[in-house]
Amino acid sequence: MAATATHPSPASILRLSGIDRRFGGVHAVRGVDLDVRPGERRAVLGPNGAGKTTVFNLISGEFPPSSGRVELFGHDVTTLPARKRARMGLSRTFQTSRLFAGISVEDNLYLAALGVSAGHLRLVPSAKDAQLRGKARAMAERIGLVARVDDLVMDLSHGEQRQLEVGMALVAEPKLLMLDEPAAGLSRAERVRLTETLIGLDSGITLILIEHDMDVALRVAQWVTMMHDGRVIVEGTPDEIRANQTVHDLYLGSGLIEHG
Repeated sequence: MAATATHPSPASILRLSGIDRRFGGVHAVRGVDLDVRPGERRAVLGPNGAGKTTVFNLISGEFPPSSGRVELFGHDVTTLPARKRARMGLSRTFQTSRLFAGISVEDNLYLAALGVSAGHLRLVPSAKDAQLRGKARAMAERIGLVARVDDLVMDLSHGEQRQLEVGMALVAEPKLLMLDEPAAGLSRAERVRLTETLIGLDSGITLILIEHDMDVALRVAQWVTMMHDGRVIVEGTPDEIRANQTVHDLYLGSGLIEHG
């Protein structure tokens, strides 16, 4: 099955060119090209083992590609470590939680904001610390956790922890936000809130998400990249993806893509 042509973009915020990644004898990603424009909402979809999270890890710099090129904000970052990509304006969440369970919601959000600002913890709080604390509380309200802002993360529900992860990625004020399964384990009400949050993102933020909840993904995305067996097999608008027979056959089933 041949992939469709990559979505053209002369002013890409992200461009992958011929990306491959092998783990020993496993060829996890095969010749992936991806082109994402500033402000775009992109969903990367496919079954388990399709290579989606590996592509995310290659974009964020968790490990380098075996071959190919990664360009971010117009710069070749193929060999650049993750922390430097974060300082450039990339923020992401992970499938498995990386929250600090023993401290409060506010403290988690504060540390996320502090880390990107290249700040340091101080025994005596400064004016900058107060500003970052204010940002943390404002983000807690934005993601629906203002009532839990002083609670320990270990006391949050799974859904609340997923909301916090999105908030920690957003409080860094990224230019590129990457969310890996943000709706996993959420209740219906929580998924609705998440969808509203993502749809309401500032137009200056580029969003790429991996998501198994097709209702969330196809409501949020403007352009969809479908992967299978490490390859991009089809790209298109949400309506084109809903109507694509290959997508029906391989991934979704007719009952999962008929949401408006």
